[in-house]
Amino acid sequence: MAWEVVVGIETHAQLLTRSKIFSAASTAFGAAPNTQAAAVDIALPGVLPVLNQGAVEHAIRFGLAIGASINRRSIFARKNYFYPDLPKGYQISQYESPIVQGGSIRIVVGDAEKTIHLTRAHLEEDAGKSVHELGNMSGIDLNRAGTPLLEIVSEPELRGAKEAAAYARALHSLVVWIGICDGNMQEGSFRCDANVSVRHPGDKLGTRCEIKNLNSFRFMERAIEFEAKRQIELLEGGGKVEQETRLYDAERDETRSMRTKEDAQDYRYFPDPDLLPLTVSQEMIERVRLNMPEHPEKKRSKFVEYGVPLHTAEAVTTSLDMARFFEAMAESIRSDRTVAPNVTAQATTSAANTVVSSLSSKIDNWSTVLAGRPDLPRQMGLIELRVAQGKISSVAAKDIRDAVFAGEGSVDDIIRKRGLEQISDARAIENLVDEVLASNAKQVEDYRAGKEKAFNSLVGQVMKASQGKANPAQVNQILRRKLGR
Repeated sequence: MAWEVVVGIETHAQLLTRSKIFSAASTAFGAAPNTQAAAVDIALPGVLPVLNQGAVEHAIRFGLAIGASINRRSIFARKNYFYPDLPKGYQISQYESPIVQGGSIRIVVGDAEKTIHLTRAHLEEDAGKSVHELGNMSGIDLNRAGTPLLEIVSEPELRGAKEAAAYARALHSLVVWIGICDGNMQEGSFRCDANVSVRHPGDKLGTRCEIKNLNSFRFMERAIEFEAKRQIELLEGGGKVEQETRLYDAERDETRSMRTKEDAQDYRYFPDPDLLPLTVSQEMIERVRLNMPEHPEKKRSKFVEYGVPLHTAEAVTTSLDMARFFEAMAESIRSDRTVAPNVTAQATTSAANTVVSSLSSKIDNWSTVLAGRPDLPRQMGLIELRVAQGKISSVAAKDIRDAVFAGEGSVDDIIRKRGLEQISDARAIENLVDEVLASNAKQVEDYRAGKEKAFNSLVGQVMKASQGKANPAQVNQILRRKLGR
């Protein structure tokens, strides 16, 4: 009988604030150990936490982006557990009454869309870090202690590793898009835990195992696939899945047990007596709403209306600044009313593909380019339009793109100076074809004998004779007609 893999994901997104959630210590990454730990962070006697308003606003921002309910009154609790890197012996978090409840995120897997519902998102502080690279000793670095986190919990609606990775990518894109997290997975700014279980379709949920701290989408996919296979083999062999926390070893491509999984009651949550309930006013919510960027789904829908395929529109909207760059390209293409609608649609779709493939490898920081070279999207859009109009070839487009980046001038100036305008005159191409056919009788004979490679060779000869300027589509069409097969 078939097995169904069920996944729920808990994500810790580090919020983009300059100071920590309950102290004024810096959140900057890379400082020397224990140089950014204030008295509150290391739990000196008598100190009191003071809530960072910026962290609250970021949580509201996320709630609005996913269409969730913002709780006007939420409570901070003490989550009790004992690790060396947790100075207080508890973590300040939210349990029964989080700031964000519900909401959903849409994911795309291939050409299919799916809506994933969220359980909650709550504010909490990060713990410190145990360091084991000190020879025969271990050390504690408390720089991360007190760093503001938003823990985002999905419903167990993901089916398999690919959906889970698609969800993680969509969530990562969203928190970066709305400006609440830098998304740097190498620095630990965006960390995911995957709860994995298996069942026969229609059965109740199986026993889950949590895979901790997955810091890449590729590793997440591999870890879930391994864990699902492990559980299925265990159950089919007559065994039983134990609820536990596991670690993914990327070198061995396997998960292994860390500890028995705790339940909520093990943490002995109770309201933190040092913090008043958090009250959010409607005015604060509206102020945050006014400063929100356009939602990525709205941009995506707009691009699909332009004629861009869904999976390409999804790729273009992984970054707000990338989407803005493409939108400026598309608007410059669509603003030319002298161009036929089918040519405009072709150029727009091609522009989206160019942004995702060619331009993303050239541009490291889209916002810097937009600020420093505001005319660049229009020039890039014009290149796509000239290709769609048949005025230049796609090969020439690459050279022109490089020249524009190098600052050699405008698109049309570069085309003229370099003599890159494509030959689209049917009579001129027909003359070239006639010359090539007359001097390549053997290849003509081979083609008529059924050898398709001979045709490609003849196309190459025509393109060579035209110095690469002949319109390839017209060359193919005229050659087929002349050869009569």
